[in-house]
Parts: sequence; C-alpha cells; structure tokens
Amino acid sequence: MSATHATRPAEPRETTEGPVYTVTGGDWDEVSQFAAERADDEKIIVNMGPQHPSTHGVLRLILEIDGETVTEARCGIGYLHTGIEKNLEYRTWTQGTTFVTRMDYLTPFYNEAAYCLGVEKLLGITEDVPERASVIRVLLMELNRISSHLVALATGGMELGATTVMIYGFRDRELCLDLYELITGLRMNHAFIRPGGLAQDLPPGAIDALREFVKKMRKNLPEYDKLCTANPVFRARLKDVGYLDLAGCLALGATGPILRSAGLPHDLRKSDPYCGYETYDFEVPTTDTCDSLGRFLLRLEEMRQSLRIIEQCIDRLEPGPVMVADKKIAWPAQLALGPDGLGNSLDHIKNIMGTSMEALIHHFKLVTEGFRVPPGQVYTAVESPKGELGVHMVSDGGTRPYRVHFRDPSFTNLQCMAAMCEGGMVADVIVAVASIDPVMGGVDR
Repeated sequence: MSATHATRPAEPRETTEGPVYTVTGGDWDEVSQFAAERADDEKIIVNMGPQHPSTHGVLRLILEIDGETVTEARCGIGYLHTGIEKNLEYRTWTQGTTFVTRMDYLTPFYNEAAYCLGVEKLLGITEDVPERASVIRVLLMELNRISSHLVALATGGMELGATTVMIYGFRDRELCLDLYELITGLRMNHAFIRPGGLAQDLPPGAIDALREFVKKMRKNLPEYDKLCTANPVFRARLKDVGYLDLAGCLALGATGPILRSAGLPHDLRKSDPYCGYETYDFEVPTTDTCDSLGRFLLRLEEMRQSLRIIEQCIDRLEPGPVMVADKKIAWPAQLALGPDGLGNSLDHIKNIMGTSMEALIHHFKLVTEGFRVPPGQVYTAVESPKGELGVHMVSDGGTRPYRVHFRDPSFTNLQCMAAMCEGGMVADVIVAVASIDPVMGGVDR
C-alpha cells in the first residue's frame, strides 16, 4: 500500500519491552514519525564526544537521558583506527615492535613485551633470553605502570574539577618520562624491547637516576592521599559511582583494577608469571567496594608495589648481555645513543666490516630481510596497568607474521561502561569512564 493510503497505527499496546504499534502498510518514515509524536516522555539522545574533554580521547558516548538520568549508554569507537595489526603482516618480526609500541601509547613497554614474548615462544628461545634483559624489562614495565596510573589519576581528577591532582600527576609522570628518555632515547614509542632481548643496555648513570626516582616518588605519593583519599568531597564524588560487582566483571571479561576493585586478586604476574615475576616480592592489592573510589585507591597502592619491584630490579642487575647469543636471531644490541636520540654505533659497524664479508652479508640480511620463525601459533599475555594484554600470533614459517591480534584491556573493559552508567546521572558517566581508564589507541588499533 502506498504512503498516501497508509493506515495510521492503532493505539499502542504496552509490553515489558515498551509500546508496540500495529501497522498495516504505509511508509516507515511516517510510522516512526507518528510513534515519535505520540511519545509523551522527555528522553533525548546526547552525543558525548568524540571530541569531548571528558572522554579520554576520541571515545564517543551515545547517551539516552531522561532528565538527568541515563537510561541507555553505548560506546562509539573506531575514530582512531590505525590498522596496526594488519600492518604487522607486511613487516619483519623485529620491525613489528615499532608498530605495537604505538597501540596503547601510555603503556608502550607492555605492548612491546607481550609481542616479543610471543615471538620468543614461537622461536623456542624463551629460556635463552639473558637474565639482565628480563630484569630490565620488568624494571621498565613497572616504571610504565606508575606513569600510566599517574595519567589515570591526573586526567580523572581534571575531569572532576580537581585540577591540583592533574598538576601533581603530570609533574610526577615527567619523572618517569625523563627516565624513559635516558634509557631508550625517547619519551614514548620506544621499540626498545626486541625479540631476544633489548635494543641496547642501560646507559651510564641510569641506576643512580632510578634510585633517585624511587626516593622522590616515595616522598610524593603520600601527597595524593592527603589531597584525595582523606578528602571527603573527593571520596563522596567517587563512592558508589561506576558500580560493577564481581559477577558483572566476570560476565563482561573485565580485568585489571576494575576486577580487583570487586575483590578478586587476579594478576597475571602471580597467576601466570613471565619475565621472572614469580621471583619478585610484591602484593596484589584489592578492594571490595566495586566502585570508582576502589579503583582510585587500587591504583595508588599498585604504584607503591611497583616501587618495591623497581628497587628489587636495581639490586638484581648483574653485568651481562641484553640479547640472545644466537646470531641468526640477535639484532645488534651493542648500540650507542647518538645526539639524535637514535641507537647508532660506528664501532659496531666497523667491527662487522673488519671481521669478514660473510659477517657483513649476514648483518645486511638480518636487518633487511629478518629472521625466520617456525610455523605455529601462540597466545601470550602480560598484566598491563589496565588489565590483561594478550597477543595471539600465527607464523607460516616466514620472516613476517601471518597474523597478529591483540586482546587490549581497554577494548574489553569498555564493555562495562553501559553496566556502570545506566540508571545513574549524566555527571557520573564521566567518573565511571575515568575509572575504566580507556586509551583509544589500544581500543581501535
């Protein structure tokens, strides 16, 4: 039947799913317009983002609100899609580190470590990675945990109007970035952890700088307690907001501080250790509040535990190599940091060229073509500041990955947004999203 002869919808019949209209023929646009005109509620759709200061980058939140109450909440993602996983199929195994470090750009060392642990497992050289390289990996990851949590607290505080928290957070994060720059030459996107070990050893003065950092952070962390933990206004703003109990966490696959705030002490560093974490002395903090306040307190305590681990790493650093001995795999790690921030060592190149033509040819093939990885597939995971960061990689026996897919905790944890926000106030959406601490580089990849 044409639109002009359409029968108007009958009176709606109320069901548990909402009003149901019985329509005979007609144009759908007219029918939906009629239904909209009949609606007597005040519900409106609000787009928060993707360029909103309270959505942690380019996250789009589609909120249906009734007055100030959120009745439905959905995430719109994909605005930061980089195609990193597809790009990995066109680069050698070693070159892949320069891509994965850019995914969750606030936790680059975790991306690199998860990827390299997977490559090493496929190669069967996990046990051959030098002890010094593993200790430095742990040191860098725990340093990265502190810097990531500082950003979470700083940006979360800023969104609540607690600008002093933001100033303190970014002040202390600068200390972490200065150490990154000293050790790797870069403040982010390091590609420092490589299959088989590290790009280079710690530079002179790094140990003293790390000890000074630990000392300064132990002095600075109590300031967050004075500013926030003991502040009744701050606590009231976070308490019972973004609530998600243990059953909800398990149903939605949440990990990290969200899961531990529900009382479950799940941490891959304890349950499925890697890089020798089973030999370090540290605690896995939990709370039973299931809310944003619990996640805030957890991140504070996790930073204190990370300082404990960093101190143990410093004490364990024994002289030794930082790359596997197998020259068919080992990327040159005898590099010196140049003034441009890149690892260049003329002495190393002169040594290769002066040794033999075969050594020069091998070096050229290793850098340009890369090493071959036996066919197979593997899943490895690390405990990033946001939760379980896993990588599933497949090799077809070539010099490039056949397929690499990441399980990024930000992507999985964002599923919790609707459960945390629906039924609450619009203003509480900002608090809930801040407690999830999503990074869109990791979500969209």
